[in-house]
Amino acid sequence: MHIEVLPLSQPRQPQQDESKLVFGKSFTNRMFTLRFDRGQGWHTPRVEPYGPFSLDPAALVLHYAQEIFEGLKAFRRSDGSIALFRPRDNFARFNRSAERMCMPQLDIDFCMTALRQLLELEKEWVPHSHGTSLYIRPTMIATEPVLGVKPADQYLFYIILSPVAAYYKGGVNPVRIWVSDDYVRVAPGGTGEAKTGGNYASSLYASALAAQKGYDQVLWLDGVQRKYIEEVGSMNICFVYDGKVVTSPLTGSILDGITRRSVLALVRDMGYAVEERALSIDEVLDGAENGRLQEAFGTGTAAVVSPVGELTYRDRTVRLGQGQAGKLTMELYDRLTGIQYGRLPDLHNWIELL
Repeated sequence: MHIEVLPLSQPRQPQQDESKLVFGKSFTNRMFTLRFDRGQGWHTPRVEPYGPFSLDPAALVLHYAQEIFEGLKAFRRSDGSIALFRPRDNFARFNRSAERMCMPQLDIDFCMTALRQLLELEKEWVPHSHGTSLYIRPTMIATEPVLGVKPADQYLFYIILSPVAAYYKGGVNPVRIWVSDDYVRVAPGGTGEAKTGGNYASSLYASALAAQKGYDQVLWLDGVQRKYIEEVGSMNICFVYDGKVVTSPLTGSILDGITRRSVLALVRDMGYAVEERALSIDEVLDGAENGRLQEAFGTGTAAVVSPVGELTYRDRTVRLGQGQAGKLTMELYDRLTGIQYGRLPDLHNWIELL
């Protein structure tokens, strides 16, 4: 498909003081859009001025939450080049989410072509300051106007871009975690492995409770036994336990994180054994107290790795690392960001240059 590029009437300039960037608050001049109709397929690819959509009040996304999205970043390197980190893996996961949500899949090569064209037009928006990046949000929503519980016959796919500040401005500091006993993120057989908005909406109440109690994030337990670790906030979580890296298995209820995959590859490179197994909350708390648990950290696109400093479950609180991020946690952060920004070699072919 030929991608039409619509003209800009009033182009804006990127934020000059990049220290004032806020995550997800500002957007570039342009976005990519693509429409789908059952029987016709995907059509009308455009790069057009960023702006509001016109949606019918009966659009299925507004009533039955048929929606998926992705999150990845473009990085400005010291030589001025722009790098993408594992973008094809993001679009592959986007298609798996689409399948789970009964939505049409996309051709990954065409998605890459569209993203590259959009980024080429908006490359001045990729910030230059240390630790900054351009956040990329591909999204698909059901637009058919009908009040009926069914897969839609019409969809809109779009990509928007947002320059974002460094996640850690004052150093990588461990976070305080509250373990939810009454609320679960998803249940087995649900949509946990799909990157769909409903998963995040269901997490808001427990997250608000955690914030009221003075914690930074919620640690989610499984939806059946309320016993086994699943995710922390909207991130996958890893534990350095008995010298091994232990993380929850991909059984359908947690997201197959791109950063999680990258971290597991790197720790294997470093000689660590990896166990993908169910780890109980009691095992974690006991391990923190008897020394078998040395470190814990979340993994995700925004933070890369986020060290855990404290865990509270019911009336029991344990601390890790004496207020400091663990050695492996920091080494993984340095290695991943080093690959992304070009300071270290990319031995796994994860980088695609614009």
